Amino acid sequence: MAADADREQQDTLLELLNTTPVVNGEVQDQLADPEAAEAWQRAHGGSGTADEHRHLLRARDALQEVVRGSRPATSLAPVLEGVTSRPQVSSDGVSWDLDASKERRMAVQAVMAWSALQKAMPGRLRPCANPECRRFLLDRSKPNKARWCSMAVCGNRMKARRHYQRTRNGAAE
Repeated sequence: MAADADREQQDTLLELLNTTPVVNGEVQDQLADPEAAEAWQRAHGGSGTADEHRHLLRARDALQEVVRGSRPATSLAPVLEGVTSRPQVSSDGVSWDLDASKERRMAVQAVMAWSALQKAMPGRLRPCANPECRRFLLDRSKPNKARWCSMAVCGNRMKARRHYQRTRNGAAE
């Protein structure tokens, strides 16, 4: 059960990070439209409020920069400011409940999912290797060698580009 919950949180984090793809050469923010954002938030367990949206965007933008390596992990601290955890004891043992306002819960959960991934699967959440892509991937493969968000799109595109360069360079010689 815990593994399923972890996987769901990982998938939600990846979906959040991937809400700013490049479409026809332009960055598109899939959460910019209030109605689309509300639907996304509700589909992922949120309330869909404007306050929740504001906190979620702040967390998403910071997480994207941290995963890309352009900001340190400490830049996520403001998202977690004032958040606490309370222990819950049951016959199954001790679990920890997050104590954050309803408006901040999704943003905090995204940062917590990122942190859990860093510990459990270090280096597996990363940006796509295609420099023209803004998407991220979570490499769950055993060899940890995935490079592209999608083999069908970015992987194929990058391999075709390299092949073209090799054949062009070979013909020029």
